[in-house]
Amino acid sequence: MRRGRGAGGRRRRRASSFCASAGGSASRRRRNCGLEFELFVQGYQVDRRTRTESPALAEDAQPTESEKEIYNQVNVVLKDAEGILEDLQSYRGAGHEIREAIQHPADEKLQEKAWGAVVPLVGKLKTFYEFSQRLEAALRGLLGALTSTPYSPTQHLEREQALAKQFAEILHFTLRFDELKMTNPAIQNDFSYYRRTLSRMRINNVPAEGENEVNNELANRMSLFYAEATPMLKTLSDATTKFVSENKNLPIENTTDCLSTMASVCRVMLETPEYRSRFTNEETVSFCLRVMVGVIILYDHVHPVGAFAKTSKIDMKGCIKVLKDQPPNSVEGLLNALRYTTKHLNDETTSKQIKSMLQ
Repeated sequence: MRRGRGAGGRRRRRASSFCASAGGSASRRRRNCGLEFELFVQGYQVDRRTRTESPALAEDAQPTESEKEIYNQVNVVLKDAEGILEDLQSYRGAGHEIREAIQHPADEKLQEKAWGAVVPLVGKLKTFYEFSQRLEAALRGLLGALTSTPYSPTQHLEREQALAKQFAEILHFTLRFDELKMTNPAIQNDFSYYRRTLSRMRINNVPAEGENEVNNELANRMSLFYAEATPMLKTLSDATTKFVSENKNLPIENTTDCLSTMASVCRVMLETPEYRSRFTNEETVSFCLRVMVGVIILYDHVHPVGAFAKTSKIDMKGCIKVLKDQPPNSVEGLLNALRYTTKHLNDETTSKQIKSMLQ
């Protein structure tokens, strides 16, 4: 018994060493939270099987030779993710300049000032949109690796820790991006003004200066992207659905079981005091909550009957309870994501209890 307690003690000490504090750079926090995610995936699987510590438990999952190609491709994308979030968080918009220009349509100086303020902002919006395309490609690469035969989802998570962690980091970024976008109406206002002004300039044969000009085709795609309440989640949901439809030789369960397994791991770790105590800061809790919600939404879009059906492999009542047990202001965006970006919540087959939990 003493030996068992010692193993558990070692496991808890390792957990606490991963996220020493919420301080440090944003990229460091993301990396540390990713390490804790890796740990709790391992801890959950090890404890579920043997209730003992795994001798292979490592502080940083390194990609195997078979993983390296995908890992390196995804890593290039993830390195830019934190900068995207920082730019979005600092996005203030050109509301004042736009209002002045609209109120004084004959004042050329105000028109030029508004245009000069909007053009670089649209350049940022273009960068965000282009990053969503890169993220989509990264997700599809990870799905291919984590759902391939002959391994089960659990075996994939055990064998490909580095890729599983990257998958989690993509979902964490996605939910964080959408939370920030939903609370910033300036994004759509700026882009709408840009398109209206550009249209007038073209009609009047006025040259549109600025290297960030967006052509009409790209502008249409960007408009559809930013019109979504949660554009990044929509991008990943569509990508996952497309992945399943394009890989008909791959059983759909390979994908849905991968997603439901990750949701279960997150839920168990968040609702079990023994596991929850390993998290050393709230940033890691937020990381896990976002990953859980992200995989639920992907599952709901891909699975024929969705995440809310009685036959679903995701314990939706348990997942919603975990969210409801958090401080309300910290999870309202995640609850809204379940309310408004899932596909099957309002189906007749969804239980009244689940619907009432999300009201």
